[in-house]
Amino acid sequence: MVSKNVVETVDTVYCRKSEQTEESAMKSLFEKMSITYHQEGDYLLPNLVPPESIPIGIWGQRRRHYLKTQRGPIYNALLLSGKLASHLSEIDTQAETMFFQLVEQLAKQEGVTEQLKSQNQTEWVQRMNNVRNQTEEIIYNELICI
Repeated sequence: MVSKNVVETVDTVYCRKSEQTEESAMKSLFEKMSITYHQEGDYLLPNLVPPESIPIGIWGQRRRHYLKTQRGPIYNALLLSGKLASHLSEIDTQAETMFFQLVEQLAKQEGVTEQLKSQNQTEWVQRMNNVRNQTEEIIYNELICI
């Protein structure tokens, strides 16, 4: 005589208890989740397909690092909801646009021109590095670390 494990389930909508075999309970659970499975040996493994990855640039990577180390709950919420990649991509796009605009504006404001570049390259490089550092700091404070 083959004995089957009996599982007691509760239908929360109608508050009914019912008994069914473990096998039929698992089968109905699989059907509800609409996930397909394949069998390897004694195990049923889900047929999972990883989501398409969105390319994330340096600013998105910096935002991810900040969220992961400083804002763990926000990082986990975005990760578990599946919105992390789109969030990082959006931040990366915004930061990249902001970076180029700010470099151009600050370079003009600081008097860093092509004429200076042709006359004194060392001073031009120093000023441009200063402009880039200022721009990175602004982006960190306004987009990355918020």
